Amino acid sequence: MPETFTIHYFATASQYTSKNTELLPAPLKLSALFGELEQRYPGIAHKVLSTCGVSLNGEYVDVEEDAETAIQAGSEVAIIPPVSSG
Repeated sequence: MPETFTIHYFATASQYTSKNTELLPAPLKLSALFGELEQRYPGIAHKVLSTCGVSLNGEYVDVEEDAETAIQAGSEVAIIPPVSSG
């Protein structure tokens, strides 16, 4: 069975992908994550991901600063849209 990690989509990301979760091939570098999602869902990088936070196994990560971090098999990634206050 291929190695995979789980990605969770919330709010606008879930609406854009029409999914709450999906399995993606692992390992995958954080720097390649948005490109992988853009291939699957054209336009998502600009319309959704540019304003979203990303967590890896419950910890927020910076996709640019932590670009070389590999998402390992069995990991959980979440795409978290900005939380509006008011």
